[in-house]
Amino acid sequence: IAKEVAKLLEMKAQLGGDEGKHKFVLKTPKGTRDYSPKQMAIRERVFNAIIACFKRHGAEVIDTPVFELKETLTGKYGEDSKLIYDLKDQGGELLSLRYDLTVPFARYLAMNKITNIKRYHIAKVYRRDNPAMTRGRYREFYQCDFDIAGQFDPMIPDAECLKIVHEILSDLQLGDFLIKVNDRRILDGMFAVCGVPDSKFRTICSSVDKLDKMPWEEVRSEMVGEKGLSPEAADHIGEYVQLHGGLDLIEQLLQDPKLSQNKLAKEGLGDMKLLFEYLTLFGITGKISFDLSLARGLDYYTGVIFEAVLLQPENDHVEEPVSVGSVAGGGRYDGLVGMFDPKGRKVPCVGVSIGIERIFSILEQRVEASEEKIRTTETQVLVASAQKKLLEERLKLISELWNAGIKAEVLYKKNPKLLNQLQYCEDTGIPLVAIVGEQELKDGVVKLRVVATREEVNIRRESLVEEIRMRTSRP
Repeated sequence: IAKEVAKLLEMKAQLGGDEGKHKFVLKTPKGTRDYSPKQMAIRERVFNAIIACFKRHGAEVIDTPVFELKETLTGKYGEDSKLIYDLKDQGGELLSLRYDLTVPFARYLAMNKITNIKRYHIAKVYRRDNPAMTRGRYREFYQCDFDIAGQFDPMIPDAECLKIVHEILSDLQLGDFLIKVNDRRILDGMFAVCGVPDSKFRTICSSVDKLDKMPWEEVRSEMVGEKGLSPEAADHIGEYVQLHGGLDLIEQLLQDPKLSQNKLAKEGLGDMKLLFEYLTLFGITGKISFDLSLARGLDYYTGVIFEAVLLQPENDHVEEPVSVGSVAGGGRYDGLVGMFDPKGRKVPCVGVSIGIERIFSILEQRVEASEEKIRTTETQVLVASAQKKLLEERLKLISELWNAGIKAEVLYKKNPKLLNQLQYCEDTGIPLVAIVGEQELKDGVVKLRVVATREEVNIRRESLVEEIRMRTSRP
């Protein structure tokens, strides 16, 4: 076939005729998208709320390269490793695009011998996933991560991570949410007492992780049919993974004849109890559920794991409820830095990642439904003129405003009509117009017009900056 195609192409080239008329395919690559000014305005709002929260909790910010050495990423993600984007080998180092921000963070800590840091990192990551773009799943997307690295007393940093998730989701007003919490040690202990062989822990774990998307029967048949687990072990797991609750459930499991005999599970349950005590002090246990079905597929978790999900149908105007599933997740990964450290020195870490794309797709749909007008610029004032031949005066005034830090615009025409200038403000949401005219110039004033009310006042030129600031400062 290849030979025939080559022949045909050669014949086409000889015929010529279409030179210079190359038709471009105008689309973004699969699983990616462009963001319009309106979308970016919503996005910026969300980022600002998240960054404000991270800073409120005392985090520093770092950045790392968008690609890493391939071997840095290999073997850190379990079954998801097949989704890593490898870059073409061009005779240099073998590279891959980063899959998340956690593994690069661990590499950064090991490389710089850092044993103690609280950091956030907001950047794009890449996954060769099958995109479901309506639900906020992409191949290129942002992650917003907050992590605490260092040796501290148990569960204090972990509780702070959960408090951060609670603050951000409350702040963004996405509706009702629930933060599910579990612990890898409790899961591993549960697998052990249910008769899962050690070698199957991770693969069975990734099956359990699907319980939020599939009913128990399907997960059970995957465990038994595809992964070769005995039906008895699967049924045994089924009894546990359907449990969820709070402190009462932790107490009940600490009394469980089988689980309480398992060292790992006992440790995990002890820490879980401590975690719930701290979460009670933070006043957020109403939104937290200890859930034994939560597994989180990634291999590097070693202790507490958590995931935040949105609960109700998103809004009444949309027939289909927007189910976007998980909007934040994270956990403790005490072994990851040690994998990179030449001497295997461990740096305990716990962190959380906010699912910005999913949050964004909800807010976008909400704005569409409410037809709320979104401003895409922050311009405070348009410098306008009512008569002709005043371009120089407009440019002089706008320069004064820019130099004073005022966000200002001017229309790029020598003699624009006043009506067109006012219409531009209506269309773009600019609240004020500073009008220069011959009389105003003589009197040393500028006419300031409020677009919404059409009220006009004459302001002394030297007081103009102060007046604009006062009228446009947000309450």
